[in-house]
Amino acid sequence: MAPAAPRLVLGLGLLVLSLCCEACKKVIFHVPSELEADTLVGRVDLKECLQSAEFISSSNENFKILEDGSVYTTSAVSLSAEKKTFTILLKDIQEHIQKKIHVSLVEEEKKTQTQKSRHARDTVLKRTKRRWGPIPSVMIENSLGPFPLQIQQVQSDTAQNYTIYYSASGPGIDQDPKGLFYIERETGNIFATRAVDREQYPSFQIICFATTPDGYSPEVPLVHTIRIEDDNDNAPYFTQDLFEFSVPENSKPGVVVGKVTAEDRDEPYTLHTTLKYRIVSQNPPVTPAFSLHGDTGVIAVLLPQLDRELVSSYTLLVEVRDMAGQPFGLCTTGTAVIRIEDTNDNAPCFKQTQYETRVEENRVNVEILRVSVVDLDEPGSPGSGAVYEIIRGNDDRSFEITTDKNTNEGILCVVKGLDYESAKQRILVIAVNNEAPYMLAPHSQQLSQSTSSVTVHILDVDEGPVFKPCHLRLDVKECEEVGTSIGKYLAEDPETGNSEGICYRIPPGQCNWISIDEKSGEVRTIKVLDRDLGEMRQGQCNITVLAIDRNGKTGTGTIQVVIQPGNKNYPRITKTNYIMCRDRKPICLTAQDGDESPYSTPFVYRITDRSLASMWKITRHNDNSVYLSPKGDTPFGIYRIPVSVIDNGGKVGENLVEVNLCDCVTPTECDIGPRSNPNGNVTLGVWAILAMILGSLLLLLILITICGCCGSGVMHRHVTDDCANHNLIISNTEAPGEEVMDHNVIPLQNTNDQGGYGIKTGDQQTFEMVKGRGHTLESVKGGGHQTLGSVKEGGGQPMMDTCRYSYSEWHNFTHPRLGEESIRGHTLIKN
Repeated sequence: MAPAAPRLVLGLGLLVLSLCCEACKKVIFHVPSELEADTLVGRVDLKECLQSAEFISSSNENFKILEDGSVYTTSAVSLSAEKKTFTILLKDIQEHIQKKIHVSLVEEEKKTQTQKSRHARDTVLKRTKRRWGPIPSVMIENSLGPFPLQIQQVQSDTAQNYTIYYSASGPGIDQDPKGLFYIERETGNIFATRAVDREQYPSFQIICFATTPDGYSPEVPLVHTIRIEDDNDNAPYFTQDLFEFSVPENSKPGVVVGKVTAEDRDEPYTLHTTLKYRIVSQNPPVTPAFSLHGDTGVIAVLLPQLDRELVSSYTLLVEVRDMAGQPFGLCTTGTAVIRIEDTNDNAPCFKQTQYETRVEENRVNVEILRVSVVDLDEPGSPGSGAVYEIIRGNDDRSFEITTDKNTNEGILCVVKGLDYESAKQRILVIAVNNEAPYMLAPHSQQLSQSTSSVTVHILDVDEGPVFKPCHLRLDVKECEEVGTSIGKYLAEDPETGNSEGICYRIPPGQCNWISIDEKSGEVRTIKVLDRDLGEMRQGQCNITVLAIDRNGKTGTGTIQVVIQPGNKNYPRITKTNYIMCRDRKPICLTAQDGDESPYSTPFVYRITDRSLASMWKITRHNDNSVYLSPKGDTPFGIYRIPVSVIDNGGKVGENLVEVNLCDCVTPTECDIGPRSNPNGNVTLGVWAILAMILGSLLLLLILITICGCCGSGVMHRHVTDDCANHNLIISNTEAPGEEVMDHNVIPLQNTNDQGGYGIKTGDQQTFEMVKGRGHTLESVKGGGHQTLGSVKEGGGQPMMDTCRYSYSEWHNFTHPRLGEESIRGHTLIKN
C-alpha cells in the first residue's frame, strides 16, 4: 500500500529561487487545483531569510507555517484562479527586524503527450526512488519490548551522493504523547520507546524530512502512518447493570421478552469484538422458562405455561464472551429480571354461598351487609378487582351493592325504604366478576360465575302517613278564578290503611299558588295562574305537602302544579293601514295571538261588511297570514274594511283595515295624509286637557250669550232673497243639494280640501261644505271622521240655520281651536 503522504502531495513540484536576497522574497509551489485540509504544500528555508525569527505567521488563514518552514493547509483550498499568493511574515522582536517571503501557488499544468514520451525516456536513465515511501508501520498494542523497539526505516536515494540527515515531527514525537517515537538522524530508523494502548491511540501520522547539512530538502516531506495493532486486552461489558423486562403470564413460546446488549472496546469487526451470549443460570431453578439468542441477545419465552400465581418473576444470570464465544475469549456476566404480568385467569369466588341480615323498614341509604371473595390474581390489579351485581330479587331497585376499593368487599345497602306490611323478608342473589375480562388459561376449563344468596329480614316499626301517590300532578287551566278546586291529595296510615286523623299542611318557602284543606286534603288555587307573569313563566311548580298523624308522625308528598295554556288573548292584525297602487298587488295581512297552541294558529279571516265583501276578497297564505285584494274594477278611494280573525280556540278579534286604493305607481305618491308624530299618537298632558275643557266651557258661555243677543235683535232681521247666497248650506245627500245648484254660487280656487268651495258677493263671503267629494266638514277642520249630519235632533232631520251670518261672524264661531264642539254647542235657529 502506498503511503498517505505521497498521495496527498502527488504531483507536487517545488521550485525555489534562491539568489541572495531574492530567494528570501519569492517562492513558487506547483500544486494540484484542489488541496485538502492538513495537506503539506511544501517547505521554505526560513533561516536563510532570517536566522533569529521569533514570530512566524501567514497572511492567509488557509495556510499555517511550522517552525521548520513546512507549509500546511488549514482547510480545503481550491485554486479558483490560475495563481494564488500569500505572504510569510518573519519577525525578530529583539532586533526589530522583519522579513517577508512571498509564496505563490500555481496550478500544475497537464503534461502533453510529447512531455510524457520524453519523461518515459528519462525514466530509463534515472534511478527510481523506492525507499522514501515505505508502507505504513505496524506496532503491536501492549508490546513487551525490548525498548527502544525499531518499527521502520525511511531512507532517501540521494543519500548515495549526498550526506542526508533525517528528522520527524508530529504526534508521538514533538506532540502528545511526546517522546513515544524518535528517528535516528543518520540512519532514518524509527524507534518506539514504550508500549501503546490502541484504545487510546489507534494510529499515528508523523512527517519525515530528509535534508542536506546546508538545509536543502531533496525529498518531499513524507507523511508516515504508524498503526497500532489491536490486542484482545478488553473484556466485553453489558450496557446496563440490571436488565428488567416483563411478559404476560400464559404467553406462547417464542414471544419476545426483551434484549440484552453488550459492547467491547477492542477493534471493531474483529474476533476481539465478536460477542456471544448465553444464560448461565435461572432463579428459581425450575424448568428453563426462557431462551437467549447467542448472537443478538434477544430473550424469548420458552416455557409454554408461565403462571404468575406459581412464579411471579425470574432472575437470569447471562454471560457475554468475545472471540465468538471461544473458551479463551474474555467474558462478563450480567443480570436480567423478568417479571410475570398478571392476567385475569382466576375467577373470583364468594367465601360464603349464603348470607342473612336485618334492616328496619323505611330505612334509606344504610349499609346492611358486607360480602367478600377470594381471587388468586394479583391484588390491586384489574384482574382481582371485584365487581358485584344483584341479579335477582331487586326488581324495585330498593338495594344497591358497591365495591370497597380498599378491602375488595361488596357493600350491600338499602337505597329505597322497605315496607314491612308489603313483605317481611327479601331474598337477593348477588354475583361477582372482575374489572378485567376473564382470560382462559391454556389447558384449563371455563369456570361458571360465582353467586351467593342474601336473605334480608325486614323489621316492623311505627311509620308515619304515606301519600299515595307520592308524586301527584295537577293540571290547572290558565287564568282560572281564585279558589278553584283542582283536586285532592290524601295520605294513609300504613298500619290502618285509612286517612282518619291525618292533617295536611304546606310548609312555607314554596311557590304560593295553591292551598290544601287541613282536614279533607282538597287543593285549591289561591291566585290567578297566568303563564305571562314572572314566577309562572315556567308553567309548573313542585310543592311539598306534609301529612301528620295523631302520634305526630309525618309523611311527605309532592304536588306538581302544571298551568295549562288557555285562550285568553284575541287575535289582532299587526298592521291595519295600507296603500295599494294601480298594480293592485295583494296586501298580506298577518295576525298575532299571545296564546299558545292549540289556542293560536291557524287563524280564520272574514270580511264582516257584506258590501265590502263583494268588492274585496281574502286568499289564504299560511296559518297566520292571508292576502287581501280587490275584486274586479274596484274604484279608487279609501276603504275601511272590517276584518274578523278567529283563532283555533274560537276567539274572535275584530280589526279595521284601512286601504287607500290610489291611482299611483309607488305608495309614496299617495302618502299625503296629515303629519303625524313619528313616535306614534300625540299624548297630551293633564294641564293641556284641563285647559282645553276650560276653554270649551268659556266658548260655550260666549256662544249662549251671543245667541241670546241675536235672538232679541239681529236674528229677527228680515231675510231677503238677496242674502240667500250668503247662507251656510247643509246637506246630508251624497251629491250637492238643490241649493248649491244656484247660479249665484260661484266656485273659488281649489285648496287641499277639494270638498270646499268659496263664494264672494259684494263685501261679504260665505263658505259652503259639499258632501260627496270624499271629505267631510270635520276633515276640513282637522278633526275626526264625523259628518255634519251628526249634528241632529230627535228624528235625525238636519237642522237648518235660517239666520244669515257675515263671514267675520262665522269665522269667530268656527275658529279651529274650538273644534266640532263649538258647532254642536251653537244654537241654530230654525225658520
